[in-house]
Amino acid sequence: MPVKNRFAEMLPEITAWRREFHENPELLYEVHRTAGRVAELLREFGVDEVVEGIGRTGVVGVIRGKTDTSGRVIGLRADMDALPIVEQTGAAYASKTPGVMHACGHDGHTAMLLGAAKYLAETRNFDGTAIVIFQPAEEGGGGGLAMIEDGLAERWGIQEFYGMHNMPGIPVGTFAIREGGIMAAADQFEITVTGKGGHAAKPHEGIDPVLVSAHIITALQSIVSRNVDPLKNGVVSATVVQTDSTAYNVIPQVVRLKGTARSLDPHVRDQLQEGITRVATGVATAFGAVAEVAYNRGYPVTVNHPDETGHAIEVARMISADVDTDVAPMMGGEDFSYMLEARPGAYIFVGNGDTAMVHHPAYDFDDDAIPFGSSWFAGMVEARMPAA
Repeated sequence: MPVKNRFAEMLPEITAWRREFHENPELLYEVHRTAGRVAELLREFGVDEVVEGIGRTGVVGVIRGKTDTSGRVIGLRADMDALPIVEQTGAAYASKTPGVMHACGHDGHTAMLLGAAKYLAETRNFDGTAIVIFQPAEEGGGGGLAMIEDGLAERWGIQEFYGMHNMPGIPVGTFAIREGGIMAAADQFEITVTGKGGHAAKPHEGIDPVLVSAHIITALQSIVSRNVDPLKNGVVSATVVQTDSTAYNVIPQVVRLKGTARSLDPHVRDQLQEGITRVATGVATAFGAVAEVAYNRGYPVTVNHPDETGHAIEVARMISADVDTDVAPMMGGEDFSYMLEARPGAYIFVGNGDTAMVHHPAYDFDDDAIPFGSSWFAGMVEARMPAA
């Protein structure tokens, strides 16, 4: 594929950008240096319009094709933020910011999309408009939603969104995708259990919220195993238990449980929310205690649209002979979901080889994946908007 060959030539340049971003990671919306550098590069490439501050610190670039008889507008998105993790890669380009690292490969995503933007601005061999989107705060901050609420889709008339994520564990040069739910809704819950505190030697005089909480934690697992269709996916995990006492001989008054609920189907998502509330309050009542449940919906399910998934597969097959079109969905969350709720589109994984999994301090992005990712981004534009 000609695009792939061009990106092989550009690999040293794109790699240098990627490693610069890796050395200077930033969190959530505080990606000021990264966003500034992205905007600077886009202007150097001759991108027609560069707008900063979308979704607080996001950057949008507009690249017009040689013609625009189609009227089509395609959005390509990369995320820019890092994670609060102490890096353990030992790389020469390791993070220079203590306690912060690009442990999810967003530096690679940003560099790959910059490479595609440079190529598209050089060639403009398409009929329509390409919108390159550099998003802050994917790691829990909802930057995708912030950009959508800031008018991203309407302001530039975006008709389709396409996004990508590197995937450790599958070889460099491969792609993986599926139609429908590919990443989960990621919700959070907090359960406050109030009993009657007292001396641990006299449990009969109190209502032990620790015991009640233990029963709640066990019973929560029945929601997925006994309420959710076994052919569908759901996860409920209690991950934090806190009391208002640290003494060995005190039964506390209050215990707080925190956790996450994951699902790939809107109906299952509703079931999990209802079930967590029902089980927690019911179990607490049975023991004479009180449970209050706060349930916060996070990122929605990332749903690949049928036609757009087909387009993404076609382009991936132009680049690689190894394209998994029925990859197992993942229970991690992804806020590209908000863009796919606003417009049809698709999200694909690109192989990152044999490295630690994302969010691990030893994770490292494989720069050999860059030509494949950049080729796919640029290929989506040229395939969806072929030159007139």
